[in-house]
Amino acid sequence: MTIFEWIELGATLGVDGLEFYSGFLKDDDLFLRRVKAALEKHNLAMPMLCCSPDFTQLDRYSLEREIDYEKRMIEITAFLGGRFCRVLSGQRRPELTREDGIEQVVRVIKELLPFAEEHGVILNMENHYKDNYWEYPEFAQKMDVFIEIVDRIDSPSFGVNFDPSNTILAGEDPLVLLDRVKHRVVSMHASDRFLKCGTIEDLRKEENSVGYASRLSHGVIGRGLNDYDKIFSTLHSVGFSSWISIEDGLDGMDELRESVNFLRCKIDRHFTN
Repeated sequence: MTIFEWIELGATLGVDGLEFYSGFLKDDDLFLRRVKAALEKHNLAMPMLCCSPDFTQLDRYSLEREIDYEKRMIEITAFLGGRFCRVLSGQRRPELTREDGIEQVVRVIKELLPFAEEHGVILNMENHYKDNYWEYPEFAQKMDVFIEIVDRIDSPSFGVNFDPSNTILAGEDPLVLLDRVKHRVVSMHASDRFLKCGTIEDLRKEENSVGYASRLSHGVIGRGLNDYDKIFSTLHSVGFSSWISIEDGLDGMDELRESVNFLRCKIDRHFTN
């Protein structure tokens, strides 16, 4: 569907906004003005532009392209009234060492922070699995690498976009990661991934291929392995009051509405008292 059809559908869900993936958009002024007008027509925010910069590029010119693209996405985020623009570390290239990768990612994100601050945008780094167009999984997929990068960047224009399901895919406990970064969380992806077949170990064998493995899927939120009562009570304990984005809908609007209703109930229980 077109982004305009999606905005029309999104307006029927009873949500406050629609997070966009950068691939939804064309870098064209007329197109972007039409998108903004469609959001305003339905009184919907665009809180976050979900970008997938690859900051572990080994070639200097390729890295500069990634940086320039992220800057443009920051500008578009601000134009659409968004508060957050996602950053990732990049691909876990076999020839890149742990320390060199961390050093490069931290340096690039720090270089971007003044530009983001100038536009009133917060860069939020997600504990990610992999982008759909990447060959290798996320460099900072594992908790220790992710935390080290986050700990090295101290800025009000930087925070964490927490995704509990991605932690499970990394073979780790999302509640352990959340407890470690809870004071840095500025936004959240609510999802409940599941494997259509096989095991996590089977998934590991398919990581070094382009895109997501076919055995991996999103499910209705609340039916998977995540404990949203514990997640939301932890976030509430540190005063979290920001956007929670729903990652569901691959199997139709009925399931997406079910996820919306589930999260509304949990938000009312944990954040409105």
